[in-house]
Amino acid sequence: MTTTAARRLGDQTAIPMCLMRGGTSRGPMFLAADLPDDPQVRDQVLLAVMGSPHPLQVDGLGGAHSLTSKAGIIERSDQADVDLDFTFVQLQPEATTVQTTQNCGNMLAAVVPFAVEAGLIHPTEDATDVVVRTTNTGLISRIGISTPQLNGQRYVRYSGDAEIAGVNGTASPVNIRFLNTAGSIASALLPTGNVSDAVEVEGQDYTVTFIDNGQPLVIIDAEDLGVTGYETVAELTENTQLKTRVEALRLAAAKVMGLGDVTEESYPKMTLVAAPKSGGAISTRSFIPHRVHESIGVLAAVTVATALLMDGTVAARVGVPGTGQRQTIGIEHPTGIFEALVDVNDDGEVVASGNTRTARLISRGEVYVPASIWDPSGTEKF
Repeated sequence: MTTTAARRLGDQTAIPMCLMRGGTSRGPMFLAADLPDDPQVRDQVLLAVMGSPHPLQVDGLGGAHSLTSKAGIIERSDQADVDLDFTFVQLQPEATTVQTTQNCGNMLAAVVPFAVEAGLIHPTEDATDVVVRTTNTGLISRIGISTPQLNGQRYVRYSGDAEIAGVNGTASPVNIRFLNTAGSIASALLPTGNVSDAVEVEGQDYTVTFIDNGQPLVIIDAEDLGVTGYETVAELTENTQLKTRVEALRLAAAKVMGLGDVTEESYPKMTLVAAPKSGGAISTRSFIPHRVHESIGVLAAVTVATALLMDGTVAARVGVPGTGQRQTIGIEHPTGIFEALVDVNDDGEVVASGNTRTARLISRGEVYVPASIWDPSGTEKF
């Protein structure tokens, strides 16, 4: 068993962690060595850390929302040309699900800052680039952060002028380039091989685009669901008839995409699109999958941008794509505009994508869970 810094104190176990914001998400970050080797025990530990299942997560670190019920597990990678392995963990306030099958481009922004804080990465320059593999899907990213020197020691710069929608204030930019995003969970960028498909739900046909460029999405024209695509999060949340229809469509679409029964999964994400109205290229409203996203996920935005540049997709029909081989695509969402960076080749195919996020260390120390769940000094387990 790997040596761990976790320790038993009385009837609780103390586990080292850093509580970090990554993009528009938040959660504890752990060294893999400080968590149980057994995945089942690890999952129970993480549920206890978050305080799930409970709508307010009052007995843990969770923030009563799926965007603040996330965790990251980091270790040095043994793969050639990769520096760090990152396992993203999605938990839910009111559920006991612990999912490690999807990517999260927001928490990804916190990986390299955490690795420096935890001593896995030792910066030698003012700018530090690190190659990270997300173990959930094999996604490879090159992530750059600022690491200036102060009193002879290099540190992670968190302050800066970068601003992202959904986070107050400004911070130091975290530059992310995704190197192999197509078909992260689905079988391919276009799982059916088509830029659009028809899906029948309860006797009604819907025209949708199935696409996965880092996040499996079902893209549909908002008007086809009887809404404009410009509603507030509260308005969509209160529309129970819409939410029921969206979920039925998600379950049916997942089977066509080859994803099987996704009743207990948080993918594919349902993305309603409309023509832009705030200076971007397309307007979006995202279901993740049962709650309405206050903004849009990083890889979901990249996937929407990719669809926008492909003739015949639902996104291309309502959006306004740009021109050139290096484009900044403004993805409008309820709280602002997400700028996705997309590179295309001479044939108009997306060959690289990325974005700028920010991150911040909020707290560091130990989080406590009952020793009855995990005792690192003995064999006691849940």
